Parts: sequence; structure tokens; C-alpha cells
Amino acid sequence: MQGLKRLEYRGYDSAGVALAAPGMDKIAVRKKAGRLVNLEKEIQRSPLPDATVAIGHTRWATNGEPSDVNAHPHMSADGHIALIHNGIIENANTLKFDLQAEGYTFVSGTDTEVAAKLLGKIANTIITETGHPDLFTAVRRMARMLSGAFTILAVDSRQPDIVVGARHDSPLVVGLGKGENFLGSDVAAFVAYTKDAMELGQDQAVCITNRSVTVTDFTGHEITDSHRFTVDWDASAAEKGGWPSFMDKEIHEDPAAVADTLLGRFAENGDIVLDEVRISPEVFRSIDKIIVVACGTASYAGMVAKYAIEHWVRIPVEVELAHEFRYRDPILTPRTLVVAISQSGETMDTLMALRHAREQGSRVLAICNTQGSSIPRESDAVLYTHAGPEIAVASTKAFVAQVVAAYLLGLYFAQVKGTMFRDEIHQIVKQLKAMPKKIQWVLDTQSEVVEKAAKRMLNARSFLFLGRHVGYPVAMEGALKLKEVAYTFTEGFAAGELKHGPIALVDEGEPVVVIVPSARGRNTLHNKVISGIEEVKARGAFTIVVAEEGDPDVERYADMVFWRPACPTLLSPLVDVVPLQMFAMDMATLKGYDVDKPRNLAKSVTVE
Repeated sequence: MQGLKRLEYRGYDSAGVALAAPGMDKIAVRKKAGRLVNLEKEIQRSPLPDATVAIGHTRWATNGEPSDVNAHPHMSADGHIALIHNGIIENANTLKFDLQAEGYTFVSGTDTEVAAKLLGKIANTIITETGHPDLFTAVRRMARMLSGAFTILAVDSRQPDIVVGARHDSPLVVGLGKGENFLGSDVAAFVAYTKDAMELGQDQAVCITNRSVTVTDFTGHEITDSHRFTVDWDASAAEKGGWPSFMDKEIHEDPAAVADTLLGRFAENGDIVLDEVRISPEVFRSIDKIIVVACGTASYAGMVAKYAIEHWVRIPVEVELAHEFRYRDPILTPRTLVVAISQSGETMDTLMALRHAREQGSRVLAICNTQGSSIPRESDAVLYTHAGPEIAVASTKAFVAQVVAAYLLGLYFAQVKGTMFRDEIHQIVKQLKAMPKKIQWVLDTQSEVVEKAAKRMLNARSFLFLGRHVGYPVAMEGALKLKEVAYTFTEGFAAGELKHGPIALVDEGEPVVVIVPSARGRNTLHNKVISGIEEVKARGAFTIVVAEEGDPDVERYADMVFWRPACPTLLSPLVDVVPLQMFAMDMATLKGYDVDKPRNLAKSVTVE
């Protein structure tokens, strides 16, 4: 149950557990729709026996509505086997039809129950063939029959000393304990008990006892070179620690996420050293185009990266939504570097995009926050962000860490290609290292005015967010946060687009949030954004502005201001996004919503 609490950010439509022990004739199961607390109450009402093996699941519905009967685990027809599943089994209907023809009946609307009934059938066939149960063989045989994306875990009352798992295009990691072993979709499930973990590869199966871990491919050949790693954070990092919400806690961890992502990236002479990036400098020098593939918040981090890398390195950078990328026949060559950005490292759209890129001969570099996940494992190189576990569904500290990692990549490119002088790079690095204090200044000084703005705008039915240059992706990210947690219709635009259509939406009292660039060095851009504020004010808009401290033009035209400290334009997204994160959180909190678990959303989107 503690493990499920730490995984509830991955799905919270329903939850369930199944367990077995010697002497039990059938698997004991409890499951309930809704949040995990409903399952806790059910177990208090109907306690479970002590057990030697157990599996548990929190669900984000992809197949069958959230309900008690659709919750996992699902059972075999004879009740000996329980099974849980992440992903989508694409051939479930065909398998179900065949099983129904053999007399099997189904009570749920899920693809998972099909797998459970199929596994029960296979397990009994193996007993007939060999005279004894062999769940490990049964799971492997079933896995070869499934298509789609799946991680499956199963227990059998006839083998109460093992848990068996299998993965295809969905995450599974092994926790290596002393006298106990664990399987989880994320290390958060078991980090309270062990920090030693092992990656499970694509199309591999695993059988754990309390003292052993056996890994094979789906045909039964043993795998002996599985990568082991140590989790670099502890269980307390995945707990609220007195904060009212994980989102609040994680916004206040923005400065640490930036600082920690910069740690260990520099040689004594100040040069950038990316030890995790095992692509030779010669290959980097040959790169003539970068394509960033990502979804949601990560794609906006990629848009910020585009401005910085093109300015520093002078090579074109494209930013693609990962789910569109491979369907439009993109132009990829061995001289193209594809940068895949994902907090979880399991975003299925991004994973499929990077596989397509590698098939076309391009190198792939991952920017990721999760050790042992699929995207870095299948990439040529990885830049880990060191933001620590991000539990709230709406990404905050992971965004700023992704932006910093992209800056480091761009500066490393400039260093290797010689597009900037060494002292220029060192100067930007110095400015980057100063950003955590500037973010902390925003957190310390702007929270009251942000909350005041949220209270004033609480009944607003829609918002417009506007920005130019690097302020444009910040506006998009600010709009996304408000959609995600406050359920408010919001659009983010490039400010120059305003008069090309969106200004028709501006009416009396319409809230418009504007990211204003600094007047220092970007005065033309600054003046154009100020003109945009004047245009919407003239049409009755209520303007909330993010601007550099002491900007006289902003003070003259804005209704409310979220101030930021002076910083270089290209680095300003790291501070500009922070009050927008707080604003979305405050709006949602004031409306009485659960900011950590917004409706219909899951943290890791592991299906296409």
C-alpha cells in the first residue's frame, strides 16, 4: 500500500491488490474504484491475510470505465492467478472472441481481464503437460501472444513464493533488497526499502523470489547482463514533507532542480563535460540539424532550447510534437541529432519517435529525469536532469531542469564546434549558476501578489497568454498549467499573432497574461510587447504581466505585475515560468481542486 501511494500519481481511477501465501487455495483480492483511500477503507472493512507475495495496481483507465469491476487485479477463471497490467493490449478483442468460443466468460470491459483468463488457460495447459505449475513459463508464452504495449505482473496461489513480470513498450524496474525483492513501474514504488535497482529490457520477463531474480527473454533464454544502478534520492523526496500539495513542494524545489542539474558538468578549467553523453566530439561537429521531439510541457522546454541553441551554435533546430513526428515522413540523416525530452522516460509517443529516428540512421540524445527508463536506455546518449521525483501530475521543477539540460547541450555544442569563444561560454555558465538564487527571489517575493491575482481572477471563464521570443514558449507553458490543474479554458499565443485573429477574443474584463522581455538589449521587442498590452487594454482586457523588476512601461500599463529579477533574455524562462506555475496552483486550490491529481490526466503517458 505504501508503494501504491507513491505510484498514485501514475493513475488514480481505481486501485487493487492481490496476494498469496502457502496453504491458500485461491488468490486473495481487494479492489475499489476511485482514489487509493477507498481501497484502504475496503481492506480495513475486510482485512487480508498475511502473505509471502503480493501485487498492487493504481489505474489510469484506457480500456473500460473506472469501476470496481474494471479495477485491477483481474483473475483467471479458476481463481488461482491474479494479474495486473499497464498499457493497451491491441489484439484483446480477437483473443477474447477465441476464449469465449471455448466457454470463458468475462465480467469487466477491460483488455486486462482477457490477459488474466488467457494466462490461466496457459498455466493449466502447462500443468497438464509437465505435471507441475510454472507461472514464469506461462507468462512468457502469453507475452508472445499479445500485441500492443504492456507490462504485466502475475501471482499464482500454487506458487506462493514468486512474482512474475513481463514488459513490452511499457516500464518495469526491479528493486534488489535483502531477503526481499520488488517489481515496479517506477523506483518510487520500492525506494523506501532499497535503493539498489535493475533495469528490465524490452521484451524481457522476470521472476523474483525473496532471494533471487531471474531475467529471460520471451523465449526463455536467460539474460545475465542487466544494468544495475543506485537510486540517487530517498523516500522522503517522494513525500510532501509538510507542504499542502506536491505541486507546491515541487515549485519550491525549482531552484534546487536547476542547481542540481548543473552539478558535475564542468571540468576544473570551466569547460563543459557531459560524462553521460557518449557521443564523440567528432560526431557532434558533424551535426548540421537538431530536431527536438517531445510532448506537452517537455515540448515547450524544447522550444526554449531552440532559441538558445540556434543563437549559440548557428545550426537549425526544429521542435516537433512526438506524436506527429513519424507520421509526416520527417527528413532525417546521420548528420541529424534528435533530442528526445521526457520527464518519465516512458512517454510512448516520444519513445516511438526516437525509434523511428534511429531506424533512419540519426543519433538520439535523451533529456530525462528517470534512471532506468526506456527512452534513455534506447538512446545513443542521455543527459539526466537531477530534479528528483516529481509526483504532482502537472510538471513544474522538471520543466526548469529540462531547460537547463538543453542549455548545457547547446553550450557543449558551441564548445565542440567552436561557434563561441571559451570566455563567452564561461560567462553564460556563470549566469546559469546564478539562476537558482533568482528563482528563489521570485518564490520569496511574488507569492502574495500571485495569490492576490488568483483570487481576483477566480471566476474568469478564459485566459489569453502572450509572449514573444523565449517568452512565447513560457506563455504556452503557463497556459497549459492553468488548463491542467484549474480546468480553465486558456490559450497561449505568440504576442505578434494577436492582431492576426486572437484579439477578437478580447472583451471587457478578459484576463490577458503577458510575458514582457527586458528592455536591456531587446528594446525593439520590449516596445512591441508593450504596444500589445496597450492594444488589449484599449479593448477592456485585465492585464497580468510578468516583467523585469522596475520596468516603468509595465508599471504604466499593467493592472497587476509579477516581477522577475534582471537576467539575460535567453535564460529568463527559468524565472518567468515560476509565477505562472504558482498562479495555476493558486487558482486550482482556491477552486477546491486537487492540484496533484487533475481529472483525466496521468503523469506518465505510456500509451500512444
